Amino acid sequence: MTWIKTTFEYLSMSLFEISGNKISLMSIFLAIGVFFLTTTLAKMSERFIDKILIDKQIDSGVRGSIVRISRYIVLFIGIMITLDTVGISFSSLAALGAVLMVGIGFGLQNITQNFISGLIILLERPIKVGDFVSVKDTSGKVVEIGARSTLIHTRDDVAIIVPNSQFISEQVINQSFTGSNMRMTVNVGVAYGSDTEKVKDVLLDIASNSTGILTNPPPKVFFENFGDSSLDFSLAVWINDIWDNRGTLSNVRLAIDKRFREENISIPFPQRDIHIIKEA
Repeated sequence: MTWIKTTFEYLSMSLFEISGNKISLMSIFLAIGVFFLTTTLAKMSERFIDKILIDKQIDSGVRGSIVRISRYIVLFIGIMITLDTVGISFSSLAALGAVLMVGIGFGLQNITQNFISGLIILLERPIKVGDFVSVKDTSGKVVEIGARSTLIHTRDDVAIIVPNSQFISEQVINQSFTGSNMRMTVNVGVAYGSDTEKVKDVLLDIASNSTGILTNPPPKVFFENFGDSSLDFSLAVWINDIWDNRGTLSNVRLAIDKRFREENISIPFPQRDIHIIKEA
């Protein structure tokens, strides 16, 4: 008992003071315990809310935002309790905030900027989990939106971590913002003298019989231009599999090449006449 009493006295011994509040090893250990308990409760609340909302008719991106924000709320409450455990009152947070601002000025700008950008993404939802986005030279599906960064999964099975601030400050292309359908275009040129109506009918027939191409909205063919070596057409189609759009368009191009051969429609290539002049 004497040993326990002595140990307790050492743990309760004041190490330093913050705004008149004495900080001891006991209060520090207690604060650490409260903080780890808070993080555990935050994860549990995240899973609990996700389990409740998963059966509701709520968009997956909205559900992800609600789940993530609920976790931040639990963490914020836990941090406040942790600070109160070590004796830092709300009135003392002003001085702590000033210290943090100085720290931000010396090198925490990026962390703060990315965190605030993450909150903006969760609230305004310019992107959400499951969207297919392109930012700078990165394209892929949004897998997770974190506090400081967003995880993107590319078609090449590569995971890329993108800072949240890039989605706010940079130009972002969200190809699935309005839904899972996306309009894609296949360009093709035919030789001068070809029957343009026949070309149009063949392209529409190919689109109507291709796997992955939607019939509503229907595909359309446009006569784009009189090119240098060809009559330029474009086939605009709607697809609902954004992730595999390359494979779908590849199959359409293969079908075009096959049908054009069968219909004797020529796909030209650039040709140039070279005149060699011999000096006398």
